[in-house]
Amino acid sequence: MEENTLARLPRTDSLLACPPLGDSTLPYAARREGARLALAELRESLRQNHDVALPALEVLARRSLELAEELCRPRLGRVVNATGVVLHTNLGRAPLSPRAAEAVRQVAQGYSNLEYDLDTGRRGSRTAGVEGLLCSLTGAEGAFVVNNNAAAVLLMLSALTPGLGVAISRGELVEIGGSFRVPDIMAQSGARLVEVGTTNKTKLADYAQALEYGRAQALLKVHPSNFKLVGFTQGVEPEALASLAARYAVPLLCDLGSGAPGPGPWPQDYPTIAKWLPHAQVLCCSGDKLLGGPQCGVLLGRREAVEKLKAHPLARVLRLDKLSLAALEGALLDWRDGVLPPVQAMLSVRPQALEERARALAETLSPFCPCRAVPCMGQAGGGALPGEELPSWAAELNPPGGPAELEAFLRARSTPVIGRIHGGKLLLDVRTLLAGDEEHIRAALAAWAEGQV
Repeated sequence: MEENTLARLPRTDSLLACPPLGDSTLPYAARREGARLALAELRESLRQNHDVALPALEVLARRSLELAEELCRPRLGRVVNATGVVLHTNLGRAPLSPRAAEAVRQVAQGYSNLEYDLDTGRRGSRTAGVEGLLCSLTGAEGAFVVNNNAAAVLLMLSALTPGLGVAISRGELVEIGGSFRVPDIMAQSGARLVEVGTTNKTKLADYAQALEYGRAQALLKVHPSNFKLVGFTQGVEPEALASLAARYAVPLLCDLGSGAPGPGPWPQDYPTIAKWLPHAQVLCCSGDKLLGGPQCGVLLGRREAVEKLKAHPLARVLRLDKLSLAALEGALLDWRDGVLPPVQAMLSVRPQALEERARALAETLSPFCPCRAVPCMGQAGGGALPGEELPSWAAELNPPGGPAELEAFLRARSTPVIGRIHGGKLLLDVRTLLAGDEEHIRAALAAWAEGQV
C-alpha cells in the first residue's frame, strides 16, 4: 500500500470535532479512545486491502462514537435469561428478590453499620445479624458466613481437621466448575484424604473400618450436587454416619452444596439443611443456589465448632463483603416471612402459567420473526437437582437463514437476550424470565427486523 494513503487519514482532533462524536456527552477520554480505535481499525483495513476507500469523516465519527459507547458500558451488566436454566452459573445463578436487592442498594449508596454496634457505640461483628437469622431459621447453635462454599469447605477442614485423616466416600470426591476438587481442597487444609468404599457403592462398614484401624479421625459427607449416580449404587445417609461418629467420638462434617433449606419444589427425598443439619457437627452450603441469595458460603453447626471457625486466621481472608451480607440478610428475611425467592418461584411455577406466558410472548414477537409457543425442557442448573429436567414452554423463533445470526444479534444488545439453539430454532424459555424481560425481547426483535429490511 502506498504511504500517501495512510497519510490521508484524518487527524484525531478533526474526528473529535465532527458530529456525532463532537456532539456526544460521553467523557472526553472515552471519545478520544473511541477515535483512536476507529483510526487504528481503518488503518489495519487499509493495510489488508489497498483498494479500500477512505470513508467520509462523518462515517468514521459514527464508528468512533460506537466504540466510545462500548468503552463506557460496564463489563458486568444485566442480561435476560431465556435459557430455561434457573441457576445458570454463567449468568450469575440466583437473581435476588426485591427485598434483597433493595437492601444492597441501601448499603451501597452510603455508609453502614457494617462493624459498628449501634447499641453500645463500639465496634461490632459484621456477621452477627445474619448469624442470628440463620440460627433462628435452621435451629443451629452457631452460624458463620464466608465468600463462597468452596471457602466454607476449606475453612471447615482447616479449622477442625488439620493433620487428621478424613474419611470420604470415593463416590463423593467431586469436582465442580472452575476445577474445584474436594481432594485438592482437603490437601490445602492440611487434612489427610482417606478414601472409603468404591465409586458406586459405599457402606457404613467402610467408614467404620477406616476409624477402627486409625486411618481416619473425622468423617466428611459431600452431596454430589452436580451429577447423579444411578444403577447399582449405595451410599450412607448422615443419620447413620452421625451414630458412627458418636461411637468413635469423631466429628462429622457435611458439605450440602445446593443449600436447599427444607421442603420445596424439589424431590421429597432431596437433601436439605433441615434433614442434614441435626446430624452434623458443621454443615456448609452455597447461598446463591436453592437458598436464593447472593454468592456466599453458609456454615451451620455446634456452637463450639463454629467458634473455632471464626477464630481461624482464614476467617478474615475469606470474609464476606457488606453488599453480599446485605443481600443475604434480605433473602433470609424473605425466608423467615414465607416469601418465595425468585429461584423457588421459577421452580414451582405451574405448567399452565408457563404455556400462557409463552403464547403471549410468541404473539408479541410474531410480527418481527416467525414464532410459535412450544413445550420444551429446562434445568435447575448451578449444581442443583442433577438429572432433573423441568418441563417448560418457550417462544420458538425460526428466522430465515437459521438462528445463529439472530442469536448473536440478541447477545450483542445493550441488554443482551440469552436464549438457546435447539433443533435449528432459537428458543426463548419463559420459565427464567423476570418482570419486564418481555419488553427487552420485543425491542430487540423489532430492532433486528428493522435491520432485515
